[in-house]
Amino acid sequence: MLQLRHRRDSTPATTRWRNKFDENLEQWPHLNELVHCYTTDWVKDENKYGHYESIGTPSFHNQIYEGPDTDIETEMRLAGARRTKGEDISEDDIPSTSGRQFMEAADGEHSDVPKHFGHSPLPAYEPAFDWENERSLIFGQRIPETPISHGMKISVKVQSLQFQAGLAEPFYGTICLYNRERREKLSEDFYFHVLPTEMQGAKITCEPRAIFYLDVPSASVCLLIQLEKHATEEGGVTPSVYSRKDPVHLTEREKQKLQVWSQIMPYKESFSWAIVSLFDGSIGAASAGPASPSSPLAPSVSGSSTHEGVFETSTKVSLDGKMSYSNGNSVVVEVSNLNKVKESYTEESLQDPKRKVHKPVKGVLRLEIEKHQISQADLETMSECGSATNDSVDPGDRIADSMSGKYPSNGCDDPQGSISKWNFSDAKEILGNGTNQHGNSDFNADDFHAFDFRTTTRNEPFLQLFHCLYVYPLTVSLGRKRNLFIRVELREDDGDIRRQPLEAIYPRDPGLETSYQKWGHTQVAVGARVASYHDEIKLSLPAMWTPMHHLLFTLFHVDLQTKLEAPKPVVIGYAALPLSSHAQLRSEINLPILRELVPHYLQDAGRERLDYLEDGKNVFRLRLRLCSSLYPINERIRDFFLEYDRHTLRTSPPWGSELLEAINSLKNVDSTALLQFLHPILNMLLHLIGNGGETLQVAAFRAMVNIVTRVQQESVDDAERNHFLVNYVDCAFDDFGGRQPPVYPGLSTVWGSLARSKAKGYRVGPVYDDVLAMAWFFLELIVKSMALEKTRLFYHSLPIGEDIPPMQLKDGVFRCIMQLYDCLLTEVHERCKKGLSLAKRLNSSLAFFCYDLLSIIEPRQVFELVSLYLDKFSGVCQSVLHECKLTFLQIICDHDLFVEMPGRDPSDRNYLSSVLIQELFVTWDHEDLSLRAKAARILVVLLCKHEFDVRYQKPEDKLYIAQLYLPVIGQILDEMPVFYNLNSVEKREVSIVILEIVRNLDDASLVKACQQSIARTRLFFKLMEECLLLFEHKKPADGMLLGSSSRNPIGEAPASPKYSERLSPAINNYLSEASRQEVRPQGTPDNGYLWQRVNSQLSSPSQPYSLREALAQAQSSRIGASAQALRESLHPLLRQKLELWEENLSASVSLQVLEVTEKFSTMAAKHSIATDYGKLDCITAVFMSFLSRNQPLSFWKAFFPVFNSVFDLHGATLMARENDRFLKQVTFQLLRLAVFRNENIRKRAVVGLQILVRCSFHYFTQTARLRVMLIITLSELMSDVQVTQMRSDGSLEESGEARRLRKSLEEMKDETKSSFLLEECGLLESALVAIPEKKAEHKWSWSEVKYLSDSLLLALDGSLEHALLSPVMTMDRYAAAESFYKLAMAFAPVPDLHIMWLLHLCDAHQEMQSWAEAAQCAVAVAGVVMQALVARKDGVWNKDHVASLRKICPMVSNEITSEASAAEVEGYGASKLTVDSAVKYLQLANKLFSQAELFHFCASILELVIPVYKSRRAYGQLAKCHTLLTNIYESILEQESSPIPFTDATYYRVGFYGDRFGKLDKKEYIYREPRDVRLGDIMEKLSHIYESRMDGNHTLHIIPDSRQVKAEELQPGVCYLQITAVDAVMEDEDLGSRRERIFSLSTGSVRARVFDRFLFDTPFTKNGKTQGGLEDQWKRRTVLQTEGSFPALVNRLLVIKSESLEFSPVENAIGMIETRTAALRNELEEPRSSEGDQLPRLQSLQRILQGSVAVQVNSGVLSVCTAFLSGEPATRLRSQELQQLIAALLEFMAVCKRAIRVHFRLIGEEDQDFHTQLVNGFQSLTAELSHYIPAILSEL
Repeated sequence: MLQLRHRRDSTPATTRWRNKFDENLEQWPHLNELVHCYTTDWVKDENKYGHYESIGTPSFHNQIYEGPDTDIETEMRLAGARRTKGEDISEDDIPSTSGRQFMEAADGEHSDVPKHFGHSPLPAYEPAFDWENERSLIFGQRIPETPISHGMKISVKVQSLQFQAGLAEPFYGTICLYNRERREKLSEDFYFHVLPTEMQGAKITCEPRAIFYLDVPSASVCLLIQLEKHATEEGGVTPSVYSRKDPVHLTEREKQKLQVWSQIMPYKESFSWAIVSLFDGSIGAASAGPASPSSPLAPSVSGSSTHEGVFETSTKVSLDGKMSYSNGNSVVVEVSNLNKVKESYTEESLQDPKRKVHKPVKGVLRLEIEKHQISQADLETMSECGSATNDSVDPGDRIADSMSGKYPSNGCDDPQGSISKWNFSDAKEILGNGTNQHGNSDFNADDFHAFDFRTTTRNEPFLQLFHCLYVYPLTVSLGRKRNLFIRVELREDDGDIRRQPLEAIYPRDPGLETSYQKWGHTQVAVGARVASYHDEIKLSLPAMWTPMHHLLFTLFHVDLQTKLEAPKPVVIGYAALPLSSHAQLRSEINLPILRELVPHYLQDAGRERLDYLEDGKNVFRLRLRLCSSLYPINERIRDFFLEYDRHTLRTSPPWGSELLEAINSLKNVDSTALLQFLHPILNMLLHLIGNGGETLQVAAFRAMVNIVTRVQQESVDDAERNHFLVNYVDCAFDDFGGRQPPVYPGLSTVWGSLARSKAKGYRVGPVYDDVLAMAWFFLELIVKSMALEKTRLFYHSLPIGEDIPPMQLKDGVFRCIMQLYDCLLTEVHERCKKGLSLAKRLNSSLAFFCYDLLSIIEPRQVFELVSLYLDKFSGVCQSVLHECKLTFLQIICDHDLFVEMPGRDPSDRNYLSSVLIQELFVTWDHEDLSLRAKAARILVVLLCKHEFDVRYQKPEDKLYIAQLYLPVIGQILDEMPVFYNLNSVEKREVSIVILEIVRNLDDASLVKACQQSIARTRLFFKLMEECLLLFEHKKPADGMLLGSSSRNPIGEAPASPKYSERLSPAINNYLSEASRQEVRPQGTPDNGYLWQRVNSQLSSPSQPYSLREALAQAQSSRIGASAQALRESLHPLLRQKLELWEENLSASVSLQVLEVTEKFSTMAAKHSIATDYGKLDCITAVFMSFLSRNQPLSFWKAFFPVFNSVFDLHGATLMARENDRFLKQVTFQLLRLAVFRNENIRKRAVVGLQILVRCSFHYFTQTARLRVMLIITLSELMSDVQVTQMRSDGSLEESGEARRLRKSLEEMKDETKSSFLLEECGLLESALVAIPEKKAEHKWSWSEVKYLSDSLLLALDGSLEHALLSPVMTMDRYAAAESFYKLAMAFAPVPDLHIMWLLHLCDAHQEMQSWAEAAQCAVAVAGVVMQALVARKDGVWNKDHVASLRKICPMVSNEITSEASAAEVEGYGASKLTVDSAVKYLQLANKLFSQAELFHFCASILELVIPVYKSRRAYGQLAKCHTLLTNIYESILEQESSPIPFTDATYYRVGFYGDRFGKLDKKEYIYREPRDVRLGDIMEKLSHIYESRMDGNHTLHIIPDSRQVKAEELQPGVCYLQITAVDAVMEDEDLGSRRERIFSLSTGSVRARVFDRFLFDTPFTKNGKTQGGLEDQWKRRTVLQTEGSFPALVNRLLVIKSESLEFSPVENAIGMIETRTAALRNELEEPRSSEGDQLPRLQSLQRILQGSVAVQVNSGVLSVCTAFLSGEPATRLRSQELQQLIAALLEFMAVCKRAIRVHFRLIGEEDQDFHTQLVNGFQSLTAELSHYIPAILSEL
């Protein structure tokens, strides 16, 4: 648990203090403490901030949501196929992935793993679940201390030095970071040397790099480079050769001289200097700061990535006009502005290069400067070694810096207009140099890490051990010119002059790993009165120094001429500086110079004896810089350390009052010093708390509180937990490495006693509030101390790899902690009520205390603490307290998952989870809405954490978790209103939790959950339905309303718009974050402006598509910042992700609920649960929910096998009458799916229908009821589905939906495809086997299925035809009526629908005034009702009555089926069919028939009504009926007695020829028209109807005669109508008779006028003449039979049979004469009822006689004689025909004679003349005839 972390010590090896002088540190306990503090490894608890490893993200696939008219699946497949191999996108690039990886592999391996239909809904609900982020939202969350990265490292490597004159002698140099404005060195010097090639010899060394640390790029930071060379020989080659204007090369001789001299002369002089600006004033340069992590440019400041952003790749022309190239991050800089030093220069001269002394050197120094990102690894190092600074940098500037690739020319700030070239050399050169071109090349061991001087001035704790002194001799002013240099050494005392100095000086040459040297030399100041020096001499210091430790400076003069041997230095004087008095001074120090050294030269006593140069003036100026983390400059801290030593070593008097004073005075230490020595001071105070006496303990504790509070207050960042303190607790504090007993007992005792005093009411001072504010620090210390003790206890005894068992705290200590905890709780409680934020922070600290203890001590002991807390905060509290309680639980429950925290009761398996559930549930009912949301969120986050944790992926783990949280569901079911009162967001949160729990439960637990009561089970399924509703997938268009869904409870105003209603609230933050940052997914061009181009109006270039902008945009465009607008504003890839998540969420929720339903169905089959077995309403309700919502393809694929199994198990219940409503909805939805364009869905719907048919066979052995059901739903569907669509020319055609529905219905009855279909839908072939119980044979019958399917197709066709007619409906009334009729017939199995369409038809007829047809419709309706009643044996009628009704309307079917009873479906059914409704329609029929004057029908109808009134004894109604009957019979009499025979209608035959007529082409119809419609009228009417149907290529012709039409003779492109008047044929008429037909001769005129045969006669000649005489005139009689009889339900009936007879001319003639004879005889013989009725008879007799014998008309009979009996024709006649003709004529004359006699009897006076005429006519006719037939005279 606790791990040792090696502190990666970033103290450069060159600086690290080693106990060089082997001092015994034990004598100074504080030093020991300090050294321990800086050098021991850190102990860090890896799990303190939660250990969490998330599983990978599952790949989400696009869910396909099909509408009826889409087939996205196929489109996607085709699109996929179109993608060529070359551009195959690898899975990862498809933006469809995010969320967590599921272990796909697991499917095959574990057979016991429960199979799920779909993925868990959680990942889609929380696709961007970020545990860290969720945790950080908890109030008072502890955040692991992340180091602030400062700045960067810059490495500098010297590549070469070249002079115009040539390089002949070695050069040496130093480089350091320098701040020009402040004129201060920022780092120690890095030494390098450059040897001329000849001198290198074998000693080739790899030049090390210098590494400098830098906080912030700033223009004033630069590299100061100083070069030196061996001091010039007098009279030798002067350095001026390097700076001559004219190009000159050293001669060989000069070179030799230089080389020889440089070997003789060890001392060096300064040569030149240069300043290299690292950062241009305006723009960051070579080493621009790393992109700050918050900047969008750096999604990860990762180890080795080089940021393209840092150097623009575009080349820029540098000042001198050369192109420059950058490579990686390293830049080669050529420094050519080297300033030659003429005589000693000082720092001032650096500022002012204008002074003429400086000549430019003609040479170039090449440096390779490289900027390094500070990598993660370095950051960790930093956090541990604390080079973290507080100057936090504004990220903005840093980005600005990093963006540019311009390298500074020093022109801006170097008055000389510097010539330094930044030249990017080729990559080869750089690589050749062995540096790695990546930003983070691994630093070599020989790299020189320059000590950063700011470490000693920063406000932060020292974390490294360094202890050294830098000495800077500045100037020596002596009276005469000399060549001076200074030697520096460190001595222990001044007693013995000859004694060797200490080896304390760091060596100059970094290449040689030499040990410390005894002394160091400065440069030689040649010939100067005032010698200036620029050396830095670095010494290591002893741990403790005495007043005798001092620095000794010796001044030498050296002669720069070679006499016989090398020149020897001569001592000129000495200076001494005691360390103790001056070491910590930062200012300059001036010393006098002694001539001679004498023993004890430091002591004041000997001062007079000393001899000084320059009259004892202080002529030697120097500066010291002490860098030490061992020696505090602050006196109070030194005092404390001293007293601590005395106390520890027991050298002071026992009462330790000095120590108390020292402790108390720590309060007044200034903050920098305090911070720097924070860790050791805290350690020492803790030591005192741990084992000092009580007084000391209290003092130390108070001091500690004070210090900690100050640190917290004075820290720069506003974090709740100051990061220095966090770092101390987390890493540095190690409880003295086990060298002494642990601290926690002491600490808790002191603190506890303080808290108790407060509780008892004593005054405790302000310190108490500070303790509360800093409670987190002390609590974490206590915990860490315990953890360390536990680790040390078990460290050796435990075998490797075993977990350390929890530690049982000792009773005393635990009691103490309990009391402390109790006091703190009281504080929280009290202060919360006052609303102080301190209380909330303290609350979180206490929660974390328990959280931490869970990992360390016995859980039962933690339980005591937690239950103490919950007792104090029980039940519903004020909002503030309640929120604290939630936070507390939230923190504790965030501890590793399966925390077994048993309660008091052993059966209480997990106290924590049950408390949590209890509390959350209470919160959902809390009036504070924000708390409700928080409670819901807590639960979701917890479940996500479990679900996505790598450790808990095993099914048994998941089951355990599910069982742990199962009580949540129980609570909700117990109090549903709580759930319903939540708003939709919270409902979704809760629903997701419920689904997740149910998903992972095993079946046994589910059964248990459903066993309690029927109502509860029902509620559970209500919840499931809610889930479906809440996560329903809406097409984006549905969301166009404002952000709030219309389902929000009232009073909940639409909150601020969200990106997504359905996903978790966290997603909205995630998306707004993501859209603030520039989303640059792979695949967009580098500049990332792809999106801007796509949608320019949405984004301004400065900050593309930020949330704010999107909102502004949305508001300006008046959308009202709706969710839609927000979504539009997203980057397309984010939007795609969002839609993908939403789709997957909806899909997985549906599949999850489906899975539950299936489990439920199998449980219900075993009767193991409590539910309503009569209706199975749970299953039916959920199924309806499924089917009525928009579901993805993946759902439909899983649904049908479940559908099948559920109907298998529960078919009887589901198909029963009680579930009609359900069945109706199922059939409706299946038919709806059968319309879908997507084949996969359509086929499944077909199979679904087949499954229903199978059940129908199985349970009822027939499908009548199902058929009714399907027809009903089909009719409902027709009103939803678009059956027709427009063609381009504006006409209508069948729509795709109708075509697909037809295809589905045909597939349904297709026996051949059936098995293939089942297989495709994942069902077995046996799915359609229907064997009812107790019977063996298989009941499925394809013929019945076919019948079923055909009835549906009929209904579909009817509806389609009706829809296609809609444009011509008003014009073509015939077609309209016919379409209504077809619909009525198609829906005949469903009485309601049948009646509905019949009534529509009835209305249509009434509009057309076709009264008879309308009446027939009413009769048909009454017939349906009567049949149903007779079938139910309900009412007064029986089969005979139905039969009599059939006579009127043959459509009333005579077999009384079970159809009507089958049609009992919810909302439909025979129950509406009552006697009253039948009577109502019979009366309507009666009214309509009387309007049509078909009175004999009225009579039969009233006779059906009378029995009803009789049975009811409704005498008033009976009286009315009989009155009506009287009237009717009178009307019939009137019709019959009318001299003009009564016709109720005229009939016309219409033939259609032409392809534009469509279905009518080549068909003949009989039209029944009102009696006043003449032939011309109907011609005009029909041509008007059909002309509108013709298009440009067709014309309409009417065939003028009634000949038979031969199709081949017609012209193409012309449409013909042939219209002929026809006569109705009586039932008993002899059609073969040659007589002409006269209607009034028809006998029984009272019989019902029901006609189904019609005839017409057509004259023709056989000799080809159109018109011939009687002797040539043949006659064709055509008899037509119609389908059904008139009056029918429609105005026209199809001719189904046509026969014709031909009559020869003579037969025609005989027929004509016989007809007249019959008419007369009829008139004579008709019986009249009474004598008074003579008048009408006389009139009709006169009419007939006038047409027979009047002189002027006798041509008729005469012409027959002339035609057939004279001359040639007579010889052609057969004798038989001749005799027939003569007989006919004779009979005619005889009847005429009789008629005339009768006429004479009837007439009065006025008709005498007319009678005379008749007699005359008769006589002359007889005379004429006697020419042809002599026998006539004798006959008459």
